[in-house]
Amino acid sequence: MGAWNKLKLLILISTTTVSLAFAASNSSMPLISESGTTYQTKFAQLESSVNGRLGIMAINTANNQQLEYRGNELFPFCSTGKVMVVGAILKASESNPQLMLRQLHYSKQDTESSGYAPISGQHIKDGMSVSALSQAAIAYSDNGAMNQLLQLLGGPQAVTSYARSMGDDKFNLVRSEPQLNSAIPGDIRDTTTPTAMAASLQKLVLESSLMLPQQQLLQQWLKGNTTGDKRIRAGVPQGWIVGDKTGTGDYGTTNDIAVIWPPHAKPIVIVIYFTQDKKDAKPQDEVIAKASKIVINEITR
Repeated sequence: MGAWNKLKLLILISTTTVSLAFAASNSSMPLISESGTTYQTKFAQLESSVNGRLGIMAINTANNQQLEYRGNELFPFCSTGKVMVVGAILKASESNPQLMLRQLHYSKQDTESSGYAPISGQHIKDGMSVSALSQAAIAYSDNGAMNQLLQLLGGPQAVTSYARSMGDDKFNLVRSEPQLNSAIPGDIRDTTTPTAMAASLQKLVLESSLMLPQQQLLQQWLKGNTTGDKRIRAGVPQGWIVGDKTGTGDYGTTNDIAVIWPPHAKPIVIVIYFTQDKKDAKPQDEVIAKASKIVINEITR
């Protein structure tokens, strides 16, 4: 081959490489790296099998290994956002120790308009403490409790501001319950990214965003969650401790965020978000369970 032909070949190869890299960086589809082909392909196959959009971020805190799929895309967080609300309450209690003991009173209308109040609805006459409301919001996904805590904090913007103080620039709480669960495709209200939520969850539950007593309370409430048996927990080996918070909304939105404590190992943080295109689509617990199993199998190799 002549010198000119060799030069043309080198130019062609170089141009093609740059073009492919540019296309990949601008693609809306998640990148599938050589080392991540197996799990990325599995997530893509799972996603396409149910005609929805899946977002995942997992962090093995033992070695900071991360698994990501659409990790930087926005998803409606639904009730997983209650973790941030309760985190803000716990943070406020660090400088006001009596806050958690404060008794809040509310009306029957407050609980009924929230759409779901399995615990707060039983205490209309006597009210509930801030601590009990926080536990109800996390462990029972009680919307009535969530709204009372939001009101105490000063509204949704106060929670978004708290997220910003933690370095989370994606969490965007705009509405209260149950409106925040509308999950309309393309609506940026009440959304976050899997990557941002995983980082915030790690800071709240495992790192130094909260003082130890407050952090231990949050861990306790997450571990006592009653709504997540068919989601991330279903993909985790028996005997592992899981603390999670689920979320469910319109468009078949099915979410779960968790911290997992394997035996004799450091925790794993997992965020799995899933949403669909049709407003009346049904929640897909099994999608979360299957994605959870893929994550655990990959991240514990």
